[in-house]
Amino acid sequence: MAKQLLKGNEAFAEAAVRYGLEAYFGYPITPQSEALEYLSKRMVELGRVFVQAESELGAINMVYGAACAGVRVMTSTSGPGFSLMEEGISYIAGSDVPAVVVNVQRGGPGLGNIQPSQSDYFLMTKSAGHGDFHPIVLAPAGVQEFIDMIGLAFDLAEKYRTLAFIAADGSIGQMMESAELPPMQPLRKPEERPAWALTGAQGRPAHFITSLDLSPEGLEKWNLYLQDKLTRIRQNEVRWKEYFTEDAELLLVAYGTVGRICLSVVREARKAGLKVGLLRPQTLWPFPSERIAELAQQVRGILVSEMNAGQMLEDVQLAVLGRTPVKFYGRLGGMIPMVDEIYDALKALDAGTRKA
Repeated sequence: MAKQLLKGNEAFAEAAVRYGLEAYFGYPITPQSEALEYLSKRMVELGRVFVQAESELGAINMVYGAACAGVRVMTSTSGPGFSLMEEGISYIAGSDVPAVVVNVQRGGPGLGNIQPSQSDYFLMTKSAGHGDFHPIVLAPAGVQEFIDMIGLAFDLAEKYRTLAFIAADGSIGQMMESAELPPMQPLRKPEERPAWALTGAQGRPAHFITSLDLSPEGLEKWNLYLQDKLTRIRQNEVRWKEYFTEDAELLLVAYGTVGRICLSVVREARKAGLKVGLLRPQTLWPFPSERIAELAQQVRGILVSEMNAGQMLEDVQLAVLGRTPVKFYGRLGGMIPMVDEIYDALKALDAGTRKA
């Protein structure tokens, strides 16, 4: 299909439709409300399920119910709404059913503002709900990647019967770029739903889905099953992109909007004779720790940049384990770091590591 000028929020919503979204449940919150508004018309005209719930609490529990029925289901929100969804997210994780959650992040904490931020990194990768689990967390850096990751999120969620999050931010949701949408895929027929789904016990034994197990021994066994699944995801689903790392002496690590800004920093630095590379994680969980550890043995120093106070920074530090200096440059509260700001921090890292 030909490329079109598309807005991020509407692009991911239409992509979800074309990747076979059967049901959407959500609640409006800036800066992702255009997605809900778009789907309120698009899903209805296609005869699919759309519900604006009374709150994010209602929305995520509707997602849970549809997921138990084997339906391809999604919700989208921003930081405050995501916080409200955490209990339901944990129930979904504990029930071993697939669902997709898009978080178009805004500044916080609290109500904060409606500007772009990456302040939900911990929320999505470390503390998406109570209990021992991790969702898959994908991080797009532009509208085309946002579109493509919607399809990937559905595929991974259903492959592993797990939650797949997309960690976007207000910039990516609001920006317009030339991008290509996928072709329309046919919806699954009811009889093609997965064998475990709650589709009505007609001619088969009844299925039972719950996250409740009052037996410590039983719950431990279930948790070990979930941990085994997470191990397989770690082994098979780590994704990242590298730029100019072959001869890099300094490394930038950044994701999403800041990742694309850092690519401009790398190009400016290369013009000035600095051998700088960039690693941009596309999965925040599982995190590309092994590759960062390898590059840490090659470079004199690493600069992490985020739109927060240093959250992914901790995962980079754990990967590096002191092999090389790790510094940080971030902006908070919805402020976006500029190329010259990151470049100045990079030059300071260069000067400091040369002296060492």
